[in-house]
Amino acid sequence: MRSLIISAFAVLAFACGQVAPANAQVSPAPAPSFRPVPGVKDAVTHHTIAIGGRRIAYTARAGTILLRDAEHEPTASMFYVAYTADNTDARKRPVTFLWNGGPGSSTIWLHMGSFAPVRVQVPKNATQPGLNPPLVDNESSLLDASDLVFVDAVGTGWSTLVARGKATDYYGVDEDAKAFTQFIERWATRNGRWQSPKFLFGESYGTTRAANVVNLLQTDGMAVNGVVLLSSALDYNFLPIRNGPGEDLAFIGYLPTEAAVAWYHHKAAGNPPDLARFLAEVRAFAGGPYAAALLKGDNLDAATRAQTVAKLHAYTGLSEKYIEAANLRVNPNRFQEELLRAEGRNVGRYDGRYSGDESDPNGTFPSYDPSDTMTAAAFVTAFNHYAHDVLKYRDERPYDVLDFRVNGAWKYMRGEDASAVSTVPDLKAAITQNPSLHVLSANGYFDLATGFYGTEYLLNHMGLNAEQRKRLHYSYYASGHEVYLNHDSLVQFKADLLQFYREAGAR
Repeated sequence: MRSLIISAFAVLAFACGQVAPANAQVSPAPAPSFRPVPGVKDAVTHHTIAIGGRRIAYTARAGTILLRDAEHEPTASMFYVAYTADNTDARKRPVTFLWNGGPGSSTIWLHMGSFAPVRVQVPKNATQPGLNPPLVDNESSLLDASDLVFVDAVGTGWSTLVARGKATDYYGVDEDAKAFTQFIERWATRNGRWQSPKFLFGESYGTTRAANVVNLLQTDGMAVNGVVLLSSALDYNFLPIRNGPGEDLAFIGYLPTEAAVAWYHHKAAGNPPDLARFLAEVRAFAGGPYAAALLKGDNLDAATRAQTVAKLHAYTGLSEKYIEAANLRVNPNRFQEELLRAEGRNVGRYDGRYSGDESDPNGTFPSYDPSDTMTAAAFVTAFNHYAHDVLKYRDERPYDVLDFRVNGAWKYMRGEDASAVSTVPDLKAAITQNPSLHVLSANGYFDLATGFYGTEYLLNHMGLNAEQRKRLHYSYYASGHEVYLNHDSLVQFKADLLQFYREAGAR
């Protein structure tokens, strides 16, 4: 959750250097400051939980792993919490590594909301939880099927640069993926888990990372059984970020999500009773007549334009006047503000089921995201209590939940490629080279941050053969970016994951 991809896509400028005269006095580049390694000991506690009528004893370890450079000098410390079932065969026991995205987000959202042994209890109907909502045993925990390792990226949570480690070593698409790759390999070595079935689970930008990491791990000789991509951001060309003239993929990709949110708020024409059937119709329109209409640009004839406007009005609930003024291209961020404007409310970006009073009734974009503000305090409060008082981890530094400095410093460029980042080729390479790798694309229908139809388009255009496509799986939920905020969806997600793990050879 709390992906920062809504921020403007980073424009990376490189200054051209000049060669100094031979006799010139050149000041040496300042050495990076030395940061001490946090002197916090790993905390180990023991617990039990009942899942599916079976009581499981498990060990929780909250701790850190040092990352090192080519000279084996420490450069970063990565914080994690690992949950491992007791009295199991580590060689056969699956292990899943989970992380959120950002860039700049800690993994507090997946950790406290999804498949850990505990979760924050929030209302499933997209209303605001009360103060200090309870932290409860999670009957939908994945611990009955896999050990779980929740990891914070460098610069977030309690993961930090150390010694003379530099931000440029970690704050970038490929730099970050290498850090997670090293973390997984070191954790597997420390815990004797190289032979265990392995899974990666990323959310939002965490899917960008997961597609990259699985390829790097396999290049290093560590095979992976499965990758779970929740609310995918695999290619930034499909996100509503600085889309220029003729760049219509984002508008096409987000239309079914906008229709789903309109349906939820009873704004879609006729309020169709079957959401899945309704969205199948919208998908067909988006990839067919709508895409064809946008492709014509200014040459679109008046009759086809009028038909397109009428369809968009029926699907999204926006007025035909607004759609005309938007030139048939509705930015999903503006859609958040426009859908309930007449009621003085906006809808959530992470989860369009949420709505809140809008402070600027004439605004172009929403002044805040109710799906963020209504749930953030619940997660942050619960995690700080849990980490300090239950897991007994004694780090007194503030836990860095969401760091905009990391996001602002992020290097999206890969090598010499200045185009918007895409890790779809990395994922394709991993699927192609590992005939045992399975991938699950999990999607929330009401996610206005990363639309499900755009994800489908990308995964369906990887050029896979028939056998490879059989290892690509999809699941959908009546929820948003964090599908686990709807408890009914969390229960369904758990069932889908158990089936996925079986198909990936882990059970």
